[in-house]
Amino acid sequence: MGTLLKDLFSPALVVRMADNIVLHDHRFDRDGFVNAASHDMDRLELKQRSNQVLDALLTYLPNDFSEAAAIITQSLAPAQDGSINDITDPQEQASGPGIRGWAIMPMADFIARKGQDNVELSMDSLYHLTQRFTAEFAIRPFLINHTEQTLAILAGWVNDPSVHVRRLISEGTRPRLPWGIRLPVFVQDPSPVIDLLTTLRDDRAEYVRRSVANSLNDISKDHPDRVAGIAQEWLQNGPETRQRIIRHACRSLIKQGHVPTLSALGFGSVEVVASDLVVENAVVQLGGSVGFSLYIKNSDPSARDLMVDYAIHHRKANGSQSAKVFKWKKLRLKKDEQILLSRQHPLKAITTRKYYAGIQRIEIIINGRSVAQGEFELQI
Repeated sequence: MGTLLKDLFSPALVVRMADNIVLHDHRFDRDGFVNAASHDMDRLELKQRSNQVLDALLTYLPNDFSEAAAIITQSLAPAQDGSINDITDPQEQASGPGIRGWAIMPMADFIARKGQDNVELSMDSLYHLTQRFTAEFAIRPFLINHTEQTLAILAGWVNDPSVHVRRLISEGTRPRLPWGIRLPVFVQDPSPVIDLLTTLRDDRAEYVRRSVANSLNDISKDHPDRVAGIAQEWLQNGPETRQRIIRHACRSLIKQGHVPTLSALGFGSVEVVASDLVVENAVVQLGGSVGFSLYIKNSDPSARDLMVDYAIHHRKANGSQSAKVFKWKKLRLKKDEQILLSRQHPLKAITTRKYYAGIQRIEIIINGRSVAQGEFELQI
């Protein structure tokens, strides 16, 4: 069994932090910090462990923020390239001088907690910290409380040699970053974020480009038409790497069958003739599967690219239905070409969905347009 994520915060990691901090602050109460930061750590979850270490830093580092920030920066390990997975490797965290990896999380949170009155120094500290783990969570209070100043500093980092600094720009400004506090100002108007993403869209590192895509996917949840427009604009004479960014960025919109996005990706309105949907089994037991098939024909005067999805409209507790869209296939049909499509969809108990007995509906969607429907009864 592999190491649990929470166990990367261990008493040994706390001792390592203390040993490196005391090298640069001889007044630092090493034993007091270790005892406070590692107290009953095995009973705590990941974020609780990080917060306990943060509380110990707040207690045992100097009250003067400039002094504390200098000690934190001086205690860091040499900067590394590579992805966050390389930095957080348990063996890497424990090797060589200085602090790196998961220990950086509470240190970055310390900067966010204590440094709101000194943005320049705080951002400089996060600049160094993010190269040893990530400061994508700690930077967000600065984006909320000091929006323009923080954005101006980030804009000056877009060509930084460090891949981790460049990724901080795209990841730290994500409006809906998982695990991170939401950035309401960018949820409402993502224009400043889009400006930064446009600069980073062709970054030499896939690590950064994928972060750009994830940020655009965040934005698409509140501004789908705007992201569709960005997709259309960026795809014009864009390199293959940018095409991959757009496909990843638009994954939620594609799954929803968002017509402007599908059109931007080349799956525009098309004349498709579909037969009736044939549902192979009218009654399905939970744990089994439902089979369905149909013929589709391209009636357009030229060959067309088709994105075929299907939705299962699951019955809810109150008798209404809720659709879940599934990707099926992409294909290209010549003029008047016809093809038979068939599928088996499993209906197995999973932790993320509760099934209810009764009529469920199947819907076939091509390039965002519903072309055929059918029903089956689910028995539990």
